[in-house]
Order: sequence, then structure tokens, then C-alpha cells
Amino acid sequence: MNEQLELFDVTIVGGGPAGLYTAFYSGMRELKTKLIDAQDQLGGRLLTYPEKIIWDVGGVTPIRCEKLIAQLIEQANTFEPTIVLGQQITSYERQPDNTFILTTLNGERHHTKTVILAIGYGIRKMAKLEIEGADRFEVTNLYYTVQELEGFRGKHVLISGGGDSAVDWANELEPIAASVTVVHRRDRFGGHERNVTKMKQSSVNVLTPHAVEALHSSNGSSIDHVTIAHVETKEIQRIEVDAVIVNHGMKSDFGPIREWGIDMGEWNANVGDRMATDIPGIFGAGDFVDYRSKVGLIAGTFNDAVLALNSAKLYMEPEADTMAYVSSHNERFKEKNKALGMMDEEE
Repeated sequence: MNEQLELFDVTIVGGGPAGLYTAFYSGMRELKTKLIDAQDQLGGRLLTYPEKIIWDVGGVTPIRCEKLIAQLIEQANTFEPTIVLGQQITSYERQPDNTFILTTLNGERHHTKTVILAIGYGIRKMAKLEIEGADRFEVTNLYYTVQELEGFRGKHVLISGGGDSAVDWANELEPIAASVTVVHRRDRFGGHERNVTKMKQSSVNVLTPHAVEALHSSNGSSIDHVTIAHVETKEIQRIEVDAVIVNHGMKSDFGPIREWGIDMGEWNANVGDRMATDIPGIFGAGDFVDYRSKVGLIAGTFNDAVLALNSAKLYMEPEADTMAYVSSHNERFKEKNKALGMMDEEE
């Protein structure tokens, strides 16, 4: 059966920034590449926050998530990798020739020489507001992500949570909403310091340590008031709202990959500085991995991708160069540069 499956040099599992950049860099190293993602579209975690502004990608001016995703996808397709969507990898089987067969939840099989796991925090689901009956408002004005900022223009918005996204949403909604109130059960926020300071110095009403206690509706279909309580004193107050946004983090599930024998903590796989897992031929990149000098930024994810791919290349070809030539000197880009009219005059 194995000979009926097309053999790839590298199979990347995960279609977020780590997986997409790995696919691009794999093409730079002239490897036959496949990328598989469990979702029906590429982008990974960034899909959750399409209108969020990202500031900290080197050489890229402030950019919305949705645009960054589009650019990452375009870059990943530079060398035309095979991309498979809607398939969750569940198991692997090492073959007599030391290659791997990866099997998906629906029974599809993929044959590959090496594997790079770029699965972030696994299958992620938003942590829901734990208030009885809250789910009935999800079709009206209870939100777990912000897809379009304009939908909140002129509205009284309450945000429950204190992570990066809660802080970012507060800052982005503050200029367009009638009012923004942030309720967080701790005094300390998890967002970037500069963004937290900006929020606190703006007109955003920050209430800590408080938590949402109850949702109220006069018409039975949408929330018009929220009861919040001080975490310590239990003193309560009622706030008029037009919309409630909940950002209580994500629940993650790595599924059967936890049973593969990879050294994993609660959130990450432990790897060395070459991104190698405990299974020879299987590497990791991005949020999925942790190591001593880990950088928790998208820029760090790109570095992980390069290290993992170079390790995969050397695993297959021990005598290969340790890394690809930079794009300005890489033969793979000559024709592409000509097509773009970007060749130096002397060439």
C-alpha cells in the first residue's frame, strides 16, 4: 500500500505562521513539501483575530491579522507545496525504510521522509463564559472574538478578560465605541506593557479585580445589562451594555499526538536548539515547542521554522549545507526576480 502513496521529503502539520513559513523555507531548500492543516483554511491562531493589529513583525509596518495571513499564504505558495486542508493527523507509523506514514482522523494516509509539527497549542476552542444560559446570547450580542470593529461603532461595550486580545480590542474599540469597560478578575493584565499602559491612560473604564456575575435581558434575546462583582469584597454593580466580548483564553487539545512519545508539558513540546523531538525525523516549530531561549513572538516562530527545516534537511542528507543561501544569492529566486523585474543591472 505504501508504494501507492506519493512520497514527500517534508510534511508540515499545521497551517499557522510557523507552518506557512516552514513551507516557504522548505522550497528554498529544494525539498518536496506537503502542508496539512486540520482547519478548512490556513492561518492558524491568527484566524481568531482577523482585525487585530500586529506591530512586532520585523520589517512589517502595523498590519491586520487577515492581511498578514494573506501575505504568509502567498509566500508559502512560492514554490508550490502540496496543501491539504480539513485533515487532522492522529497517528504515525515508521516504515522499514525509516520513512513515516501519517494517518488522519478520517483515515487518509500521507507518506513522508520527515515531519515538522507546527500545531501551535493543538485544536483550540474559546473558553466560554461560565454563566448558565449565556450561550443563548451568542447569536445576538455576546462575542468570543471580534471579526469586524465597525459592528461596535457607537455602542456601549463590555470586555471580560485581561489577556493580549482583551487589551488590544479595548484599544481598538475605544475610538469608535460609545464606551468601553474592561472587567478583569486580576489587577495585572497579560497584554504587552505598552498596550496595557495605553488602555489605562485612555477613556477605557478598567475595573479590577472584578468578574462578570450575571447577564440580563429585558427582551429575552439580547443582553442589555451585566452584573459584575468585586472578587474580594463581593460588592456588585450593574452596567448597561450593547455588546459583551469575552476573552477568557483558549482551551487546547493536542489529541492523540500526546500519545506519540514526545516529551511534552501542559502547553508545549520540549525540544533542543535544533527543534528535534524525541522521535528521530520528527521536528517541531512555533508555539508547539519550548526551549531555553524561546522567543514568544511571530518573529521567533519564523526562526523556529528555519531551524526545524534545516534539521530535517540534515536528517535526510547529512552532508547538505547547514542552511539555505539567503534569497539574494539563492538560485531558486533568479527566475522569480526576472519575472518581477528586480534583477540587478549587471545580471
